[in-house]
Amino acid sequence: MHTSHVDSPPSPPQHRPATLPTVVPALCSALLLALVAVEWRPLLDLDGDISRTTHRWAVAEPGLTQTARILTDWVWDPWTMRVLVAVAAALLAWRYAARWTAAWLVVTVAVGTAVQQGLKAALDRARPVWPDPVDSAHYAAFPSGHAMTATVVCGLLLWLLHRHGVSAGVRRAALVLAVVSVAGVGLTRVWLGVHWPTDVLGGWLLGATVVAAAVAVHKRLRP
Repeated sequence: MHTSHVDSPPSPPQHRPATLPTVVPALCSALLLALVAVEWRPLLDLDGDISRTTHRWAVAEPGLTQTARILTDWVWDPWTMRVLVAVAAALLAWRYAARWTAAWLVVTVAVGTAVQQGLKAALDRARPVWPDPVDSAHYAAFPSGHAMTATVVCGLLLWLLHRHGVSAGVRRAALVLAVVSVAGVGLTRVWLGVHWPTDVLGGWLLGATVVAAAVAVHKRLRP
């Protein structure tokens, strides 16, 4: 006698915890922040070794150094990134009638800037000092404002492109441009001798934390 086979209901898909993309960069940021704050000697030695090497290269390659200055002062400057955000917010508000998302974008970038400036003031980490500098910068060193701002802006805009369903080709081109910009601005800051490598790493990690937290908020409030 045959018994009819009844399919068991499918098991629900396993989703990774929604907080994971936020927790991981946040923990890494906190660890690096703590090591910088206590001036952990192995980290400072590594910073110094890398910075001395790149500074020698920068002095020996004036053409490449001038290119780095143009890129970091004009193309990847935080104010250039903020202008890009303003344009994106205007498009969201008027073309797509997504005024809430436009406000969310502007507020997130503003919060990222406030976090960055607050940490600079709290840590007051000195920038590298050279007898033959190739560039100059103001304010404290950690985290790198250029690296953090580029990470926040590029990360948010990439997510918005995905959310609004632009073509795969456009998304791939934007991803390449974002990776080059975020990596490039960090490298130029170290090359020009105005930041320690861990300043740049801190900017990247903190920027990723801000992006992940902001996206989580958007998904919760505007699913």
